[in-house]
Amino acid sequence: MNALTTMMLLPLLGSVLIALIPTDQVLRIKQAALGTTLLVAISGILAWIKFDSANTSMQFVQSASWVPSFGINYSVGVDGLAIVLILMSVLLAPIVVLAGWNESEGGRWSAKVFYILILVLETLIIGVFAATDVFLFYVIFEVMLIPVYFLIGGFGSGERAAAAVKFLLFSLFGGLLMLASIIGLWVLSATNGGHTFDLATLSDLHNWMSPTTQNFLFLGFFIAFAIKAPVWPLHTWLPDAAASASPGTSVLLLGVLDKVGTYGMIRFCLTLFPEASKTFTPLILVLAVISIIYGAFLAIGAKDIKRLIAYTSISHFGFITMGIFAMTTQGHSGATLYMFNHGFSTAALFLVAGWMISRRGSSTIADFGGLQRVTPVMAWSFFIAGMSSLALPGLSSFVSEFLVLVGTYTRYPVAAVIATFGIVLAALYILIPVQKALHGPTTPGNENLPDLNLREKIAIAPVIAIIVALGFYPAPLLNVINPASAHVLKVQGFTDPTPSESAGK
Repeated sequence: MNALTTMMLLPLLGSVLIALIPTDQVLRIKQAALGTTLLVAISGILAWIKFDSANTSMQFVQSASWVPSFGINYSVGVDGLAIVLILMSVLLAPIVVLAGWNESEGGRWSAKVFYILILVLETLIIGVFAATDVFLFYVIFEVMLIPVYFLIGGFGSGERAAAAVKFLLFSLFGGLLMLASIIGLWVLSATNGGHTFDLATLSDLHNWMSPTTQNFLFLGFFIAFAIKAPVWPLHTWLPDAAASASPGTSVLLLGVLDKVGTYGMIRFCLTLFPEASKTFTPLILVLAVISIIYGAFLAIGAKDIKRLIAYTSISHFGFITMGIFAMTTQGHSGATLYMFNHGFSTAALFLVAGWMISRRGSSTIADFGGLQRVTPVMAWSFFIAGMSSLALPGLSSFVSEFLVLVGTYTRYPVAAVIATFGIVLAALYILIPVQKALHGPTTPGNENLPDLNLREKIAIAPVIAIIVALGFYPAPLLNVINPASAHVLKVQGFTDPTPSESAGK
């Protein structure tokens, strides 16, 4: 069976197995969920090993007719960009299950429902990165909203119902715009050999589109992806969702699902509408720079630790979006690597923050004073995750942020220079809460807080290891990402500026 289809089926089979386990056998349900996600992670690693980085065409390709009357197929395949994001997703899933061993407690529904939703979501995550049929991508893109909605609304805290509805409404609005553009593409595809939703075939349509048509269709896709990413000013659903969701759900939401937005910009916006992408690049770069600075300022002023992490992600996605629309190979490679690295640094922040909140009974940063003396392992884990978030040299995010800035500077030096100010702000929004939460006198009520237990140490150890290892040796990822990024830009007619062009700007 196709490797991608196998990875998609395994979580579904795991969810069926969990559905057959009696509801009161919570431990067996958790073990089944953990075992399933570990099996999927192994499958993902094997696919990564088999992937040929020198081959820039789609690999692990499978296609079967789904709705032939409309030219809709079940078509999957991956290049170097997609395989990296799938690997990130399948590695984070068992970590989320193990780290959030007790997250299903206190929810509106049973643990069985919680883990079925997690596994169904994992299937959809793999599918959305692997889909090469535009309609299949859209269906998975929209269906993903269902498990996330119930995970936030059913197992979150605080204003979880309102946060879930806000997330759903924003996402549905973007999805409707994308659907309108997809229908437009389908209608236009008749002029190029018959109606189809095949991505490779549709990528030639821009040669027959008028500039106005291409611009409108581009906006339908871009707005949907900008909401998902999220990019300012379409970001407002994110802080509420992150603050209300459980830590594990937040990891999947910010660490994985939001990457669908930036991945979609590369896979669909640039591939289907290269001329429109060039037209809107100046505007998008402005939005990206605003996201970087605005998100950083919001993070500096945040008093809630989960909202702080959400605001930092707005800033980080500004960097990713800027790297994508810099239209340079360095910018693209940096953006894709940034997606991977952000997934793990955000996972570490949310997981450790979740353990801090569960022990202290509060998410207010000021309530965590002096944790380094009381819970040193937890404090150091949060510190390393925070340093990765601000792109400290030697940790994974530094390489990706450096590539994005260098790649942007060669073509848009003003945007790169302004964005560099975001690095200064990052030091503030990370070091200030680190000082408040980890150092200084021990806040009353923290004296007897327990440090991380064995399960929690096992869960966070691989995340920290990846953050450190990729900081010193990112080559295993870049060797796969670089050829794919160069191929995407070359096929659509984008070229890196020559040194003389860069110097003249």
